[in-house]
Amino acid sequence: MALKRPQGPSGRLVWVEHQSRVLADNPLGDPSLRHFPVWLPPQYDQPAHQRRRYPVLYDLAGYFGSGPGHVGWRPLDENIPERVARLVHENAMGPVIVVFPDGFTALGGTQYINSSAIGRYADYLTREIVPFIDREFRTLARREHRGVFGKSSGGYGALVHGMHYPEVWGGVASHSGDVYFDFIYRSDWPNTLDVLGRFRRPERRAGVMRPQTAGQGPLDRGLDDGRVRRFLEYLWAREKPGPAETHALMNLGMAACYDPDPRAPNGFRLPFHLETGELLPRRWERWLRHDPLQLVTRHVAALKSLRALFIDCGWRDQYHIHYGTRQLSRRLHAQGVPHRYEEFDDTHSGIDYRLDRSLPFLFKALKN
Repeated sequence: MALKRPQGPSGRLVWVEHQSRVLADNPLGDPSLRHFPVWLPPQYDQPAHQRRRYPVLYDLAGYFGSGPGHVGWRPLDENIPERVARLVHENAMGPVIVVFPDGFTALGGTQYINSSAIGRYADYLTREIVPFIDREFRTLARREHRGVFGKSSGGYGALVHGMHYPEVWGGVASHSGDVYFDFIYRSDWPNTLDVLGRFRRPERRAGVMRPQTAGQGPLDRGLDDGRVRRFLEYLWAREKPGPAETHALMNLGMAACYDPDPRAPNGFRLPFHLETGELLPRRWERWLRHDPLQLVTRHVAALKSLRALFIDCGWRDQYHIHYGTRQLSRRLHAQGVPHRYEEFDDTHSGIDYRLDRSLPFLFKALKN
């Protein structure tokens, strides 16, 4: 723990308002009018630099986070604008504009991909927010000068955007980004099934149970029998959900991102049988299509076109993401994709200090 001692000019934080057409009438009823912050470096307002244009970095927040949450005051720590200001003051990197989009949803977040169950958050970011920022600020408005970074779900979003939208992004940094779904998601679903089981109707009673024929009911097709909807309504009405409940909400949010179906209850399907806990192979395959491990070989050209690709993870990550990032780095190497992969002695939590490694790396590649 270090004392918080700001160094040098702090730059300027600007709050902008954007009315989205892409998010209008989204299925969760989330607001399409979003307010989010943009950090401008100290040089931006200096008369000697009034015509200067700057590279832009987009910060994608992790699940249950949002861009506005990354600019709030922190005790004994730097928020991200303070961290970037210090890095610029120390000449670890040059001046940049940093954008903090708001991707929060009623399910706790997004994976920054398009989903009929949540909304078109990839289109929102690439088709609306990026052009909006380029109109409103003095940016270097080309992909060669534009980077995206994030941690956890934000790191996942940065990775898949580098694969799917290379015409938008020139650099990517993923800190502990979701990868290797067979490891990081499957192990937590038994807890989620237990939480959802509390909302089963009729309630479970002790005694002899009648066996169900496999493969014939809606649960075998990953459909909700009502317990998911009851859980969501319960959670949305609560003021302080517990850890198991928030993890259950996150897993449902992942299902809404990875296996949306407008014809299904709640607009998405589930990867496990709600009663027996059996993995549903057809549904799980829909998840795996979004796993960066599966995406690498299909997007080699896009990844090779990046000016910078930074990936890291702590080797004590409590979600065991480090195993997936090791595989990801191996596959990138096998495909000849230039990248920097680092590991460090820490967990999934409280690792913003790793931006001291990634942001200068991105700036160096995007500055010219």
